[in-house]
Amino acid sequence: MKFWNWVKNEDGRTLYLDGYIAQESWFEDEVSPREFKAELDEADGDITLWINSPGGDVFAASQIYTMLKEYLGRVTVKIDGIAASAASVIAMAGDEVLMSPTAMLMIHNPSTIVWGEEADMKRGIEMLAEVKESIITAYELKTKLPRNKISQMMDRETWMSANKAHELGFCNKVLYTETEVPENIVNSFMFDRVTITNNFMGKFQKAKQAKPQGSKDSDPKEKGTPYNHLVKRLELLK
Repeated sequence: MKFWNWVKNEDGRTLYLDGYIAQESWFEDEVSPREFKAELDEADGDITLWINSPGGDVFAASQIYTMLKEYLGRVTVKIDGIAASAASVIAMAGDEVLMSPTAMLMIHNPSTIVWGEEADMKRGIEMLAEVKESIITAYELKTKLPRNKISQMMDRETWMSANKAHELGFCNKVLYTETEVPENIVNSFMFDRVTITNNFMGKFQKAKQAKPQGSKDSDPKEKGTPYNHLVKRLELLK
């Protein structure tokens, strides 16, 4: 059974893209450019593309992005779950991009595995730098954000709520909302791995150095200290 398929209706065709993106589909649960193109070319007219994907192969995503940009009909992208990594690149091909209010969009730097000697490592770094530039272009064309800002967001592996993605131009509208989302809406958020880690470590160190009330020289690990409470919460999370 495929994790992606076309559904025909009166308003055109609808594609539910739900799975990993790969150059080849070995178990029929990945989205591959060859299969995508074969079905895309079966008919014409406007299409709606629903995306719920953690990403995958950036070159396969680039092929699908280009197919959608070249498509003669109107392409409406709707993100109902997550459009992360390479899937976020595909989403940028939509003439209009809509997100469910509970959906997420994530962008980050490309990665690869390189084997060999020093020269191979250097070529790998150069290749990743160029791949990143191509990905930035897709985001830039959609959002109109400065390239350096997009680059920094990718460096920090940035996750965006639907409202934050709308604020920054990654989507045109949040689904099921009657009016445009104001830029200062309180429930829009964006977070990145570096900031979350640094913020947590800072609080952890501060709690570790804290002393219980009424004590000047107590061990920070003594029962009742902020450190102790934080450790208990970490144990619960485990």
